[in-house]
Parts: sequence; C-alpha cells; structure tokens
Amino acid sequence: STPAMEPGNHSRVTEFVLQGLLEHPNHLGLFFVLFLCLYLAVILGNSLIIAAVVLHPPLHTPMYFFIANLAMLDIMCSSSVLPKMMENLLWGKKTISFEGCMAQLFAFTMSGATELMLLTVMSCDRYVAICHPLRYVNLMTKKICITLATGVWAVGIINSLVNTLLTLRLDFCGPNLIQHFFCEFPPVLALSCSSTFLNQVMVFLADIFLAMGNFLLTVMSYSFIIVAILKIRSSKGMQKAFSTCSSHLLVVTLFYSSIIYTYIRPSSSYSPDKDKFVALMYTLVTPILNPLIYSLRNKEVKVGFRKIFPLATKQFSQE
Repeated sequence: STPAMEPGNHSRVTEFVLQGLLEHPNHLGLFFVLFLCLYLAVILGNSLIIAAVVLHPPLHTPMYFFIANLAMLDIMCSSSVLPKMMENLLWGKKTISFEGCMAQLFAFTMSGATELMLLTVMSCDRYVAICHPLRYVNLMTKKICITLATGVWAVGIINSLVNTLLTLRLDFCGPNLIQHFFCEFPPVLALSCSSTFLNQVMVFLADIFLAMGNFLLTVMSYSFIIVAILKIRSSKGMQKAFSTCSSHLLVVTLFYSSIIYTYIRPSSSYSPDKDKFVALMYTLVTPILNPLIYSLRNKEVKVGFRKIFPLATKQFSQE
C-alpha cells in the first residue's frame, strides 16, 4: 500500500504552466492567425503529398511510399504541439494538464524518433537505387518496404512509450513552470522532485542509438552514393543520379541540424530561448518545407498533383 501523501509537501502537480514562445502578451491574436496559417500549410502540403502518392500509380515506388510515411509523421509532429499552443494563444492562457503534457511528450517524441529512422531507411533506399540499380527491384520489394516502415514505426512507438512511462512514475510536487512552449523531455525532467537518473540514462541511450546510430548510417549511405555518382562518366547521368538524392539530402540536413543542436549536448547548457527557436524549426518549418522540397523539385509529383487536382495545380504547369 502506498503511504498517504503529506499535504503541501508532496501535493501532486495536476497541470503545468508553459512559458510559451512569447514573453509579451501583446499581439496574441496576430500570432494565433500566423500559427494557424502555418499549421494549415503543414496539414495541406503533407496531405497533398500523401494523396498524390496513394492515387497516382506512377508514384507507387519505394521512394514515394517512404515520402508518404514522412508526410504522415510531419503532420503528427506539428499536431502534437501546435493545436495546444494555438488554444493557449487564443484564450490567453499558458497551462497544460498533467495528462495532456504526458500525451504531448509521447506523440512528439514518437514522431521525432520515427522520422529519424525513416530518413535513414530513405537514405538506404537511395543507396541501393544508385549503387546497385540492377538489383534494386529485387532488393526493395513491396514486402520489404512495408516491413521496413512497420519496423521503423514500431521502434519509434516503443522508444517513446518507455520514456513516457518512466516519466509517469516520477514525482512532480512543484514548481510547475516548463521553460518551453510544449512538453519535451529535458524541461519536464528538470521539474521532477524525485530522481531522474533512470530517465536521463534512457534518454541518453536513445540519443546514442537512435540519433547517432541513424546519423552514422545516413552519412555512410551518402558517402557511398557520392563515390558512385563521381564514377559516372556522362555529366547527364551524374546530374540525374544527383537529382534523385538532392531533395532527400536537403530534408536530412534540415532535420539533423536542429536535432543535433537540441539533443547532442549536456543538459547543463540548456538555453530555453535558443531551444524554442530550434524546436520551432522541427515542429513547424521542416514539416512545411518537406512537401515543398519533394514536390517543387520533382516532375512525377507535379504530374500526380495535376492528375488529381487539375484546377488547384494550374500554376504548376505554368512554371
């Protein structure tokens, strides 16, 4: 049986106060409209990519199957943070319930970890396409692609679930001010009044295995790809090979630069303001840019858009 909680001393925190993005309460309405437009851009852009991949048969290839998964993750990542942030902006409040905070922790971490692994799988897909083109059809079958995607999602969910459950067993007895605009592990763990040693170890292991492991695999894939491209004799062939990778390389660079800045450093150097800016990058900017990077630079995706939405994409054909 659990001992009764001492009043005052260990009263459980039922809600957290989010410091928010904005120090000044002026212009809340303006920021609400801005974030609403950006959030709608994330939903619309990524939904268009998913629709094009599902409905346009020429896009039924491994690369586009993974791009559709990436679009789903981008929608999840933004949706785990932005609706609550906009609700607080709209009503001029800064609170999030304890349960809401844990749900946000889970959803945000899950989408981030899954995206890390998915980008690695996509790098390997590009490696096979460029370094082993004749074996590509046999190596990247529909069954293998579905297995890879399922594995990536499963590991992302399990990793996030373990870390969230470990956070749920901690005591939070105040203070309850989270120095961030949403619930993320470093600022939430900083508020616990019980030992977070196990949590820190698990977060560190996830950083090493997920972040560093995937980063090294991605760098290896691209090292082989660049060597293979440089061996191509014709400049046209070289250009074609590079163009199939350039979009993905751009997305990977965007994602990793913000992830490495946020996580791969000691918690003592935690700077709330810088972290908020970087967090905005991967909760809002990257999910808006990814569909643009993949669609604007890609003829097949543009054709897919045109077939499905003839009116909405007239401007594409005029480009």
